[in-house]
Order: sequence, then C-alpha cells, then structure tokens
Amino acid sequence: MITRIRAAYVIGYADGDHQILPDAELVHEDDRILFVGRDYAGHVDVEVDAGSAILAPGFVDLNALADIDHALFDSWQDLDLVRGLSWSEAYLRDHGPVFTREEETFRRRFAISQLLRNGITTMMPIAAETYKVWCEDYQDMADTAGVVAEAGIRAYLGPSYRTAVPYTDGRASHHHVDEAKGLDGLAQAVRFIEDFDGAQGGMIRGALLPARIETQTEQTLRLTRRHADELGVPVRLHATQGLYEMEQIFRRTGMRSLPYLDSLGFLAEKTFIPHAWTVPGHPLMPEKYGTGEDIALMAASGASVLWCPIPAGHYAHTLHTYDSYRAQGVRIVLGTDSAPPNMIKAMDMAMIMMKTATGDRTAAAPADLFRSATLDPAEALGREDLGRLSPGAQADYIVVDLTAGHIGPHLDPIRTLVMNSDGRDITRVVVAGRTVVEDRRLLTIDEDGLLEPAQRFLEKYVASHTRSDHARRTVAQLQPPSFPIG
Repeated sequence: MITRIRAAYVIGYADGDHQILPDAELVHEDDRILFVGRDYAGHVDVEVDAGSAILAPGFVDLNALADIDHALFDSWQDLDLVRGLSWSEAYLRDHGPVFTREEETFRRRFAISQLLRNGITTMMPIAAETYKVWCEDYQDMADTAGVVAEAGIRAYLGPSYRTAVPYTDGRASHHHVDEAKGLDGLAQAVRFIEDFDGAQGGMIRGALLPARIETQTEQTLRLTRRHADELGVPVRLHATQGLYEMEQIFRRTGMRSLPYLDSLGFLAEKTFIPHAWTVPGHPLMPEKYGTGEDIALMAASGASVLWCPIPAGHYAHTLHTYDSYRAQGVRIVLGTDSAPPNMIKAMDMAMIMMKTATGDRTAAAPADLFRSATLDPAEALGREDLGRLSPGAQADYIVVDLTAGHIGPHLDPIRTLVMNSDGRDITRVVVAGRTVVEDRRLLTIDEDGLLEPAQRFLEKYVASHTRSDHARRTVAQLQPPSFPIG
C-alpha cells in the first residue's frame, strides 16, 4: 500500500540534518518512506491532505512513563511526608504486591495510549518499583510486550532489576541489600532479550534497564555492561540524579557517580544516563564531592544524557546547562518521564528553564531541542532509520494541526511547534506505516473506559502508602489537600 500525505510544512531530512519543506509531501510504501519533497510522480493508493499542519518525524522517548504517574502525590512534600512514601522496616519484612497482574497490564495499556496520543512512536519504558514485591520481572515485561504489539508502538524493552531497596525507620533512609535478587533480575532481563529481541517484525527490541545506581552493586553493574556488549543492546541507568544518590555512591566508593561508572567501564555507546545533573560546577552540588570533568567522561565514552525537563522541574532540579553539555560533546536526548507524556511541552519547558537559568535568550534553541527529541536519540541507538523523514527510513511520523485557536498565527514551524503547540494538537500518528492515531483518536486501543480504571489504580496506589508508611498514617495525613475540604 503506497500512501501520500501532504502538509503545509514537512520536516524532511537532507545533508545530515532536518530541513523545512513548505507545501510538500511524504510518500511511503507500508513501513518504508519512498519520497519526501514535492510532485511525486509514481503510483499512489491512498491520498491524505493534512492541510495547515506540520508533518514531522515521531518522537523517540527513551524515558517514557509506562505507569500511572506519581508526580501528583510525591513532588511537593516536606521531608516528613516524603519518608511516608518509602517502605518501613515492617513493610520490608512482610508485604506482597499492591496490584494484580491484570491491573499492572492495564496501567501499561493506559500509559502507552498516552504516549501514542502525544506523538511518541519509539519508547523505552520507565515505571515505579515501589508497589512491587521487589522489582519488575520477565512476566511483567512479557505482558508489556503484548500491549506494545496491540498498541502498535515501537519499543525497547527489558525488566528493571535491583540489588537493594530503600526503606526508612522514620528518622533516616537506609538500603536493604539482597544481591541474589538483583542477579536473578538481571538473569531474567537477559532471558527476556533472548526471547523477545526482534519480535513483532523488529518493532520490539531488547534493552538492559537496571534501576537507579544506588540500588546496584558493583557486580550487577559490571555484569550489565558485559551482557549489553555481548547482546548488542542499549543500556539505561539512572545516575547523577540527586544528592541523596551522590552521598550514597561517594560513601561507598570515594567517587562521584560518573567517575565511578567510568572506572567500571560502564559508560559507552548506546548507554543512557537519565537526569545527570549532580556534577561539579552545578550550583546545587556541594564542594565536599570535589572537582572534576564528569561531563567530559560522558563525551569521551559516547554515552548520552537523557534529560527529562518536566519531572526535573517538578522535582526542583535542572541541567547546568543543556548548551554547555552539548558544547563539551555530550549528546543530550529528551525524555518525558511524566504524565501526560507531552514531548512538545518538554521542549518548551526545557527552553524556558535554560533561558531563565542563564539569562541568555539564545539558550536551548528550538531546533536543538527538536533534534534532541528525534535525530539524537535515534542516532544514539544506532538507528539511522528513525527520527528523520527520508527515503529508506521507517514511516514513523506525526501530524501537528496548526489551525487551533490557541496556536494563533505561525511563522517558523519548529519555533511554533515548541512555543505555541501542545501534544493535544497532534491529530495523526503513524508507526511503521500503520496509522495508530487519526483525528486525535487512538485506533489500536479502545480509549473508552480507560480513565475510570486509571483513576481507581491511582487511588489504590495512594491508599497503599498507609500500609507501607512507618507511622501508618492515613491517606488524608499523607496527602493533605491543597485547600480545606468544604
């Protein structure tokens, strides 16, 4: 089936970068792009006229929330309430899963529906472990693979694993270490990759996704690197994402997180470090952790920083700075890690944060941010067929409507996209030539009836904190309303 789609602006690709093509068209045969330009002369089976719209490559989100978002209940508390969301010693010793397997599969379906509606055509999932018995496992990710196939999204999958879980006695935070569980989780992740890598005609690829660095031992980190190299899969490890983590790693190793990873040979191509802000020179970084060129280690290794501006803002931190990292040769790729997973909002928020932090109107240019959501993550994965609209690439694209009243008049389509548009302006999403969103409606998952069970999931999630809280406080105590309830 050969499809031609026309739009007022097509974001094509030539000479190693995106280019803007006014009043142009894209032609694809099934999952492969045949032509990008004007006046295609060949046979066409299906004609689509998107009108006053931007036709752009789909977003590549390598920290894509595949969960019900927790920012609503954990991004605003003081320390006492924050500790109420951690496991207590009693809960650590005796607890089961909060949710059934069916409920957890539902939360994947709901989250992926949100990703597609927001134009994310390639995902690498992130989810909480706090409601698990320990962490994700083979079956959980096999169920996720089923939802991925149903929804029609492209995905890099693997169950997360950890050797330690945080808990609190109400006065301080601690870690309970069980390396055997972490090694078993890694073994399950390797088995998942062996079974699923390349499934669904290549739409599912494997990845090793260990949980945060402070929940790993040196052995699991070394083995992760070895298995990733042997299997040829990407790795993502949350590191340098907070001062608590920095204190833990510095106490254990005498090094900051990035030099420690570098000493293990962990940093390499196709390795993604989400957040990566606690480095020397950051205004919030204490002097006791010393000085050094941590970002230069990332640049030399070829590893990528995975920056998620929305949760960074919610949790009161940011890079220092996007442009300085890039100037040092570090590839920055954008993620959402939030709900809704609005990549357009993430680009706008990134620009605003960097302009405000630096006082520089040129900071975080929309063109660079757009590359960070498309070309750069694709290239970091070694995928020259993603993140761009060019002949031979995968037919993964989105259509952003420019006619909505809230957008107003437009000039440059990329600046208009970043500054005036929103994920809700995406009217069509195509993945591997398959239309999965049309007229803002998801075609592959029945959206009717999703919201009510999602609400029940969130309420059950919040209610579970009473049992895990060291003080066994009620929901009303742990989640006081913004204003009194009348």
